[in-house]
Amino acid sequence: MRVRVHPYHVIRINKMLSVAGADRLQAGMRGAFGKPAGKVARVNVGQILLSVRTVDRHRVTAVEALRRSMYKFPGRQKVIVSKMWGFTPLPRAEYLRLKEEGLLRNDGAYVQFCRRKGEVAENMKYFPQAYSSAVEVRL
Repeated sequence: MRVRVHPYHVIRINKMLSVAGADRLQAGMRGAFGKPAGKVARVNVGQILLSVRTVDRHRVTAVEALRRSMYKFPGRQKVIVSKMWGFTPLPRAEYLRLKEEGLLRNDGAYVQFCRRKGEVAENMKYFPQAYSSAVEVRL
């Protein structure tokens, strides 16, 4: 699970007295910076709040968990099932193709891509499957 937004914005409150004769005790808006009242996350419309990566057989459970968590947030939320593979920027079919060709390597919650740049020895060390089907050259 990835939490995409974090509460960094501090909200403040300028407490005012609401009793008879309070105007003699307070200075109104003079020095009205206020005391910290809490933290909030500033979110734009359409911004992603949470991301969950799961195995296909647990998709229904994850969608239900996110649906239940929507009630803990103010406003309207939508649960969207991505067409991408995990947290990668690759569509599912392309991910499976690159994985079969040996151009991807698991790296925890993400993957490493074989860029075919840099030293060949370094790439062969990290992506041996990509170079195992090389064509032999005979003289």
